[in-house]
Amino acid sequence: MSLRQSVGDISCTVIAILKTRLELFALEASQQKSGLIKALALLVGAVLFSTLALLVLTLLIALLFWPTEYRYWAIAALVVLYGVLGLSMFLILKNQLQSGPQPFAASIAELQRDVDVMQRMRSSSSDSSGES
Repeated sequence: MSLRQSVGDISCTVIAILKTRLELFALEASQQKSGLIKALALLVGAVLFSTLALLVLTLLIALLFWPTEYRYWAIAALVVLYGVLGLSMFLILKNQLQSGPQPFAASIAELQRDVDVMQRMRSSSSDSSGES
């Protein structure tokens, strides 16, 4: 086998490996994108309708307590309740974002396996050349 043929075989193998890794990356990127779009659409809808519901509920409670002397206490209780709920949801969202899976984990793992194989090949070739 000639040197030219060996280099050609190696370059074809490297190109095939890169093609496979890029296809995997593209697949993961499209999955991440579609998941993110769905999550954002649901988030916008949830925020919109939750805001409308809270607005109407606040108005209802304020109107129920308006003729009494407890109207300011009722409005203050709503402010505290909404503040606690908002802070709780923010903390839950923060925890979910921090503990979620790493994007492109499969691509990173495959690339790490490739690096490990190359390092083993390099160390085995240096061991065999040192023995000669």
